[in-house]
Amino acid sequence: MFAAALLLPLLALLAGASPSLHKRAITGPVITSNFPDPSILQVGGTWYAYSTTSGGKNVPMQTSSDFVHWSPVSTDALPSVGAWSSGGVWAPDVIQLKDGSYVLYYAGESKANPGFHCIGVATASNPQGPFQPQATALECPISQGGAIDPDAFYDADGSLYLVWKVDGNNIGHGGNCNNGVAPIVPTPIMIRKLNAAGTAYASGSSAIQILDRDDNDGPLVEAPSLVRTSEGVYVLFFSSNCYSGSLYDIAYATATSVTGPYTKGPWLMITGNPFSQLYSPGGADVNPDGTKLVFHADQGTTVDTRQMWTASISISGHTVNI
Repeated sequence: MFAAALLLPLLALLAGASPSLHKRAITGPVITSNFPDPSILQVGGTWYAYSTTSGGKNVPMQTSSDFVHWSPVSTDALPSVGAWSSGGVWAPDVIQLKDGSYVLYYAGESKANPGFHCIGVATASNPQGPFQPQATALECPISQGGAIDPDAFYDADGSLYLVWKVDGNNIGHGGNCNNGVAPIVPTPIMIRKLNAAGTAYASGSSAIQILDRDDNDGPLVEAPSLVRTSEGVYVLFFSSNCYSGSLYDIAYATATSVTGPYTKGPWLMITGNPFSQLYSPGGADVNPDGTKLVFHADQGTTVDTRQMWTASISISGHTVNI
C-alpha cells in the first residue's frame, strides 16, 4: 500500500473527479437496514446479497434484478449453524459449483473456544437455501486467534480455493482493534485449494499466506475478495485499519500467480473526498468478472447500522478504477 506521502497525489486527483462520474460509479445506500460484510452472487438475471447476522437471521438475504433496487428475502439462508458453533455468523460467502449446487462459507464463534471464530461450510441446491451446515469446522486456527472472512474463488483452470483472514488481532494486546499495542500480532490472509465439492481441502494442499498487515494498514488486514482478470492478473481486494473508525478502507493487491507474491496498490475507497457520503467503507466483495463491487459503510459514524452500497469498477492491468 502506498505510504501517506505517495497517497497525497492520488487523493488530490480523486478529489477533483466530476460529481456525475462519482454518482454513476457508486450507488447507495441500496440497502438501508443493517447489512454488514455483504457478499454477492449472480444466478441468471438475479443478484443475491448475503450479510453478517442481523435482523434476527443468521444470514439475511436480499435480491435484485438490476443491482440497484434490492428486496429482502423473508427466509434465513442458514437457519442453523454447524454443531461446532455457538451461533452468530460473520461475513458469509456463497459460490455456485460447476454442478449447479451452492456452498456457503461462514465464520462463527467456536463452541469449544468461546471468543474465537472458525470457518464453517454449508450446502444447498438453491441460492436462497436453506443451507445445511457441516457438523465440523473447516478452518479453526485457535492458537493464531481464529479465522474469519471466508471467500471462495474459482481459478481459470477450474481449481476452487478458499481465502480467509487469520484473526490475529483477537489475541492482540489492546489498543486499536485490540492490535494497536506492541507486540503487534500478524493478521495474515491465507489461501488453500478446496476439493471439487468445496466442502473440504484438496488432498495434499496446504495453506499459503498471500498478504499481511504493515504499518500503513494499522492493526489489521481483513475481508478478502479475490478475482482474476482476462489478462491473468489476480486482484485481491481487502480492508485495513479498524472497522469501527474513520480509517477503515477498501484497498487491493495484485499478483500474476494465485498464490502470489501480491503487491499492494493504493487505497481504493476511504472516508472523505471524493466519497464524502461514506464513513468507514469496507467489507467489500467483488463479482467474478471484476466489474461489480458491494461494500458496507456506516450510517452516521457508528457501527450500529452498516448499510450496503454498490460500485461499478474496472481493472486495467494492475490498477483498479471506480
